Amino acid sequence: MIEIPDLAAGGLAAGTLSAFVLAGGLLSSRRRGARQQEEIAELRSQGEGARAETGRVSRAYAAEVAHLAQRRVPAEATRAAHPHVQVPGPLHPDLAGTELGAGLDGVLEGVATAVAQERKRVDAAARAGMRGATREIQAGLYRLQDQLRGLQQRYDDPELAQTLFALDHENEQSLRRAQVTAVVCGAWVGLAREESHLVDAVTGGQSRLVGYHRVRVHNHLETGTALVSHAVEPVAIIVAELLDNALRHSAPDTEVVVNLERAHHGVSVTIDDAGVGMNPDERAYAQRMVAGTEPILLSELGDPPRMGLAAIGQLTRQFDLSVDLSSPSPYGGVRAVLLVKNHLLSRIDPVRRPPAAAAPRSTRTAAEPSAQQPVAPYAAEPAAPYAPEPVAAYDTGAITHEPAPDGDALPQRRRRARAALPAETAAAPARTPEESAAALGALQSGTAAARSAAPTEGNEPR
Repeated sequence: MIEIPDLAAGGLAAGTLSAFVLAGGLLSSRRRGARQQEEIAELRSQGEGARAETGRVSRAYAAEVAHLAQRRVPAEATRAAHPHVQVPGPLHPDLAGTELGAGLDGVLEGVATAVAQERKRVDAAARAGMRGATREIQAGLYRLQDQLRGLQQRYDDPELAQTLFALDHENEQSLRRAQVTAVVCGAWVGLAREESHLVDAVTGGQSRLVGYHRVRVHNHLETGTALVSHAVEPVAIIVAELLDNALRHSAPDTEVVVNLERAHHGVSVTIDDAGVGMNPDERAYAQRMVAGTEPILLSELGDPPRMGLAAIGQLTRQFDLSVDLSSPSPYGGVRAVLLVKNHLLSRIDPVRRPPAAAAPRSTRTAAEPSAQQPVAPYAAEPAAPYAPEPVAAYDTGAITHEPAPDGDALPQRRRRARAALPAETAAAPARTPEESAAALGALQSGTAAARSAAPTEGNEPR
């Protein structure tokens, strides 16, 4: 029989155990609740951090888009016309290689392509308009040239003749500028009717310039070295533009030296001036222009446009010529070398068709062999229907310019006969304006006297 004290002790022990178990469960529950609160707080903190990160990324993206629109796209559009302009990078360099970075770069590439296409379209329209305008200007200047010739032949007053020569030379310069502009805009240069002495093409280009008397031409070619017909005018234009640059960028009391020499692949025309020269950037730009290897837009020619080098580039590309500006001149300025290749060279019998009387004589003797005989000329191509026939010092049978051998007198005009000239006539010096005017006056007086003495109709002697 269990005694009451023992029962009470057992119950107390059981109650105590239950209390401990209950207390343990309550404590465990509280701990789980605390952990859950901590987890909830941690999740809440992570959510707030994610929201903050999302906002930061969103603001960064918005800033990049604004930077693209306000800074990078305008710079990319400007660089199309000014390659020296630097396009800013993204605000966050770590975007490189990401999808966002690639997307932003794609936008810039699209802008560059669209701007380039639009510039080409506008440039083509501008060239077409300028071609039409220069065509009309050239036609008017050629008409004025014909009128000046008529006046030169009509009047025998020396002072008036000198004034007419001066006006004719001014008109010749205007024609050169119009022709250069037309060439830059894609117009055809026109063609000489016949093959011409190369030295005549050089002196013909010289006679179109202000300050032509400062140019000294040294002819080291074999007499009779000539250009095929379709190369005459391009060579004259290139020489004129190279000489114009040399004269403009050198002191007025200095000379520009031209040497014509035979080379293995053709004939070189070397032009040296004693001017200020060019720095490396200017030389690289000029060489790129004259090389003609890539198209040049009108907007790249400056303000006012510098047409000369661009025209040279057009002609070197069209006629397989080459111009090199990479070497400095021994006189401290710029050296320009025009290479006329063998397939553009020909030969003219110097006895039947001598060079112009004012052209510098060759330093080579008649017995001295040439370095290489030029090949037969190409057949002449038809001239463009709208291009007036150029009148230059190398156009046989035309009224031609001749640079005066000394002083500042303007280039004189004379007619070159197609028939062979006696040796002493071919070597005779050019007449002065006064001598030409006096000879013309004597011819007119003799003609008038002969007409007055001639019998009229109905009064013929029987």
